[in-house]
Amino acid sequence: MTKKRISESTIHRLSLYLRALSVLEKESHETVSSKELAKREKLTPAQVRKDLSFFGSFGTRGLGYPVSDLKKQIACILGIDRIWKVALFGVGNIGSALVSYKEFARQGFHIIKLFDNDQRKIGSNHKGIIISDIKDMEKELKEAQIEIAVIAVPATVAQYIVDDVVRAGIKAILNFAPINLKVPPDVYLRNENMSMELEYLSFALVNNHSQKRPKV
Repeated sequence: MTKKRISESTIHRLSLYLRALSVLEKESHETVSSKELAKREKLTPAQVRKDLSFFGSFGTRGLGYPVSDLKKQIACILGIDRIWKVALFGVGNIGSALVSYKEFARQGFHIIKLFDNDQRKIGSNHKGIIISDIKDMEKELKEAQIEIAVIAVPATVAQYIVDDVVRAGIKAILNFAPINLKVPPDVYLRNENMSMELEYLSFALVNNHSQKRPKV
């Protein structure tokens, strides 16, 4: 029996549902309807029901979904009901900010290894983690049983780092370097390009402003 192929948009919406359910739980809601969940995320109830149906049967018709139970089940589907061991490469401005981002740990992503090639940083304690030399990454990644790598190095060296990370057996990579990286088909790569996101916002602002200009 083959597994259903789940689209990226469906996975993205599951993350939205999880966050909405977390808010509902804090607000002491015991149940939520597909209509209410859809309204919070600007979707349709049919879309919510379709997304959840890929993973089984949830809730009771007429009564809605138990908030806490659905939250736990979505967390399980997304794989964040466990601890993931993460290594971060590049302890510069972005890397340091990522280490400080507490939401990662709350979601189960624990950064336990830091790597850099700056001899002034290697061996120092950065927010409770000793910075290791990138040259020693393969051995240390395997010993620490790292499962996810975060790349926050300059674009000029990002591909070399990723090649070494892949050789060390890492199958999941989050890239912050502004470059298109090449990885084997069995390695999952996600790119977080902040410059492109800002360019999208500037485009939206410029075009929205121009559309509102009065005709001369």
